[in-house]
Amino acid sequence: MTNILETTKVVKRFGGLVAVSDLTFSIPQRSIVSIIGPNGAGKTTFFNCITGFYNIDEGDIVFNGRSVKGRSPDQIARLGISRTYQNIRLFSSMSTIENILVGMEPQLHSNWVGALLHTPKTVKEEREALLEANRLLDFVGLRGKGDDLARNLPYGDQRRLEIARALASKPKLLLLDEPTAGMNPRETAETTEFIQNLRDVLDITVLLIEHDMRVVMGISEHITVLDYGKKIAEGKPAEIQSNPQVIEAYLGRGAAASATIEVSV
Repeated sequence: MTNILETTKVVKRFGGLVAVSDLTFSIPQRSIVSIIGPNGAGKTTFFNCITGFYNIDEGDIVFNGRSVKGRSPDQIARLGISRTYQNIRLFSSMSTIENILVGMEPQLHSNWVGALLHTPKTVKEEREALLEANRLLDFVGLRGKGDDLARNLPYGDQRRLEIARALASKPKLLLLDEPTAGMNPRETAETTEFIQNLRDVLDITVLLIEHDMRVVMGISEHITVLDYGKKIAEGKPAEIQSNPQVIEAYLGRGAAASATIEVSV
């Protein structure tokens, strides 16, 4: 199976702190892959390296056969990588439909002149963008809420809106940073099913950071485990669940001899 993303010996330093260390990693197309690890393991830093928010110090990151090293976040978004954040980053005073339209910016071609003069090309693109934004609202389960302010949505709906905004740029690879954080069990189950639909319905490859082991073990085809910025294990969910190094990273030294990571962690 072809890999949509490959990283080779990636290093990211902050002064004397090595946040990501010699990380080689790959994601097959149309797969759902999770990155897990204790707090401070370097997971979100790695996401920031992939999406261009941080420039890597060593190594390379290749997406669809093209290196993204040194590219800006907007350039990487145009190539087909989009993301959500651990802490929701919506435009709270804008409507849900406006939030999605903002996410479409990497795919739009009209300029300020066209917008000012209302050229036929710009008017057509704006009309198509609005139709697509409404389609995305329907897809994420927010039909009829296009005029609602983002800040007035329930927490679970805000998460869905953030995903809709990420989908608006038509990504081939979607990075989800703790998509079920703060959700109740019902919302978590719905979001887990929704993530599977992203892959099955839209043919999007999904890479997620997640602390809920029930979600990770239930949805992932492959799992990579980081600790202090280093990859300590990778494999299928059953292999990770009983891996002594992983258990030690989560539960402490001495726990690995007789424990497994429970999916209720």
